Amino acid sequence: MSSAASSKSQILTEAMPTAQKYTTDAEDSPSYDSESSVLPPSKKELDRIYRSLDYRIIPALWVLYFLTSFGSSAYGNTLTMNTASGHSLMQSLNLGSHDTATASALYYVGYIIFDVPMNLAMTRLQPQIWLSRIVMTVGLVYTCYAALSNAKGLIAIRFISGMCGAGTWPGLSYYISLWYPNDRTAKRIGYYFTAAQISASVAGLLGAGFQRIDMVHGLEGWKWLYLVYGSITIAVGISLVWWLPDRPAGMLSFNDDTEAGVMHKMFRLVPKSKQPLSGNDQLMHLKDMEGRYTKITWDFKDVCNILLDPRTWPLVICYFGVVGAGFGLAVFGTTIIKTNNPSLSSINVSLLYAPIWLFDLAAILLVTPFADKFKRYRYLFFSGASVIIIVGMLITTFAHGPWNKYAGLLVAGFGLGPTVPTVMAWAAEIFAPKYGDVGCAVSAALVSGLGNLGSVTATYALYSGWPADKLRLYKYSNMMLVTMVGTGILSAFFLQGMRHFLGDFKVEIREEREERDAREESVEEAI
Repeated sequence: MSSAASSKSQILTEAMPTAQKYTTDAEDSPSYDSESSVLPPSKKELDRIYRSLDYRIIPALWVLYFLTSFGSSAYGNTLTMNTASGHSLMQSLNLGSHDTATASALYYVGYIIFDVPMNLAMTRLQPQIWLSRIVMTVGLVYTCYAALSNAKGLIAIRFISGMCGAGTWPGLSYYISLWYPNDRTAKRIGYYFTAAQISASVAGLLGAGFQRIDMVHGLEGWKWLYLVYGSITIAVGISLVWWLPDRPAGMLSFNDDTEAGVMHKMFRLVPKSKQPLSGNDQLMHLKDMEGRYTKITWDFKDVCNILLDPRTWPLVICYFGVVGAGFGLAVFGTTIIKTNNPSLSSINVSLLYAPIWLFDLAAILLVTPFADKFKRYRYLFFSGASVIIIVGMLITTFAHGPWNKYAGLLVAGFGLGPTVPTVMAWAAEIFAPKYGDVGCAVSAALVSGLGNLGSVTATYALYSGWPADKLRLYKYSNMMLVTMVGTGILSAFFLQGMRHFLGDFKVEIREEREERDAREESVEEAI
């Protein structure tokens, strides 16, 4: 057996006994022997196992991401809800364009500051409890929106919302990496990423519905929206503690006397969630995932190494451009639609907002499976989708007639879909082999956290943050998004060239060959 394969088996063998202490009961954890003559799982068996995991994990992550994403989309809608009666969020709190721009920007500042520490905490704790904590605190904060009475309160609570939601997106990406190998991640990330698109659509539809109950019991429609949304989110967040499973049994290496082990034991007071796999299925999953767990302990030096890795920053720039365009349209999509077609009512604006994200959803489902199947060409999938965004924004900006401009938003929405899942899967592909567990956690947090500076740019410097641009129908703001997305395309090709220069692909090919040889040796020994 090759040295690489032997090392991976040794890591897994050492991890198994400790994992049984903290993740599962004894009856849930089959014994694992790296030298046993167990046939390597076939592709058909692995497909069945990962489908089983999908049924347990993906719906929970979808609901989680739907609820945490809904707040941002709802916020954009509440800015214009019941404008005709003077009861929109902007009118109720006497907000100026500078107030809304500052509030939106501080939301992402909260994300950026806390993304990395929040995701690092997740590597030390039971991940399902940490994700549940995020959902519950997000729901609690959005419930408090109903008590807002002035601009200063909005600015403060938007920052707190970003702080509470920090770690959601990188945390989900990290959690997926715990259960799925890299060649199966982009599609799964795409599956639950569709929740953001659906939540944006639902926010538009619910925004239209809640406008119908404006001033019932003396509360504006937007206050009713936040109260209902926050209450549901808190309740679902509690249920996720039992719905989501902990790490796979056999994938931990915490000792009693380490900080991670002590913290993990503290959370044993919380009732356990049942492992989704057992028996032979669990063993086959462990065998397939042993390459992921090359390093499951880390220190501050590892974090610094990832921060200084030259491959980190092109990924940040890629994310910066597409997430800036995405959140620009998410927060100010209704504003753009209304500006291009002033004759529309606020209800019609909310209804027209929804299809943009349905186009986004369609692209995710169509493209991300191919980004997994041909993962060495992820830079082309990302770049192609980014070109579609640019085409859509150009149509929105320069086409004649409000409906042609609206069609451009649909095209841009379609392009946005595959970009973010592809970038996150690409980051795990690059950093996990060298840095292991901390590579998945920190790269996801850095890429999404620093990349969210694009969101700050789109929400603070553009659209409502640039009042003079409204007279130009936001022409310059749209072109700034085009420039940001175009820079991301250049960064994707630069990163691909850098990986060739650094020899990443030679290492991957060698590791794949070693793993294939090890599998063949196992089959021969078993026979």
